[in-house]
Amino acid sequence: MPEGSSGSGGGPFPAVAGAGPVGRPGERETVRLRGGRSEEPPRYAPEWLRLREGADAAARARELLDPLRVRPAGGVLVVHDLGCGTGSMGRWLAPRLAGAQHWILHDRDPRLLHFAAAGAPRRAADGSRVTVETRRGDLARLTPGALAGASLVTASALLDVLTRAEIETLADACAGAGCPALLTLSVTGRVELTPADPLDAVITEAFNAHQRRAGLLGPDAVTVARQVFAERGATVRPHPSPWRLGPEDAALTEQWLRGRVGAAVEQRPELRGAAERYLTARLTACATGTLRVTVHHTDLLALPRPTGGPA
Repeated sequence: MPEGSSGSGGGPFPAVAGAGPVGRPGERETVRLRGGRSEEPPRYAPEWLRLREGADAAARARELLDPLRVRPAGGVLVVHDLGCGTGSMGRWLAPRLAGAQHWILHDRDPRLLHFAAAGAPRRAADGSRVTVETRRGDLARLTPGALAGASLVTASALLDVLTRAEIETLADACAGAGCPALLTLSVTGRVELTPADPLDAVITEAFNAHQRRAGLLGPDAVTVARQVFAERGATVRPHPSPWRLGPEDAALTEQWLRGRVGAAVEQRPELRGAAERYLTARLTACATGTLRVTVHHTDLLALPRPTGGPA
């Protein structure tokens, strides 16, 4: 998840799972798409994913969708949604594309897969049928074979919680399957809060460092993904997709603040006192409707090299 680490914070920075840090300091925090039994607690609560769904939908770059609307007549669009969470990507994208669609939803958490399948849209833009299936698996083992027959791979808020090796695995699988990838809402490391506070930059620096722990890419993910997909012959189109949060987004902004500050303090414990005062002031501004937040993201569309093109 981009806005916060991947779990529920404690102490003075409580946040729902997904908005704040979880686990032991230094523990790897990333989306894992595991098959079989998992002993790890869920890192993304449905409550967090539901809170952010409206902001995500408003932010995603519609400008990148036109190439996805071109496909053979009568064919079924087969979409693999990686780290699908509660299925917000499908709810946003399926009704914007015409023609029959089959969505294959991937996540490590069976509870989230249940919510995603139950809440999936049933009709495309032109009224054609949309069907879904669910899969549990390991993103690190994603292969072109796993994507056989895929028309499109999607993911939302995923790249920044991956390593470079995992992005290379994803790009290899997409290149091998010859399918495009629409990868939305990757954080860039930039946020703007109005009114400004002198501690904004300090919190941002600490938070970004937290996102890069244990080899995760955090705010470097967009740059790395563009390079990795381009090296495999893809044409990569980026587009900004910022969250713009105002008074109507107070519940989301509150959780985002708690998670962000909690992660910053986990990264730099010496900030705790100043961060507690900062958070109190920011939450007051949020509650009174005077706080505005812009969280910068980038969406990427990676289009594979045309069949028969130059090597």
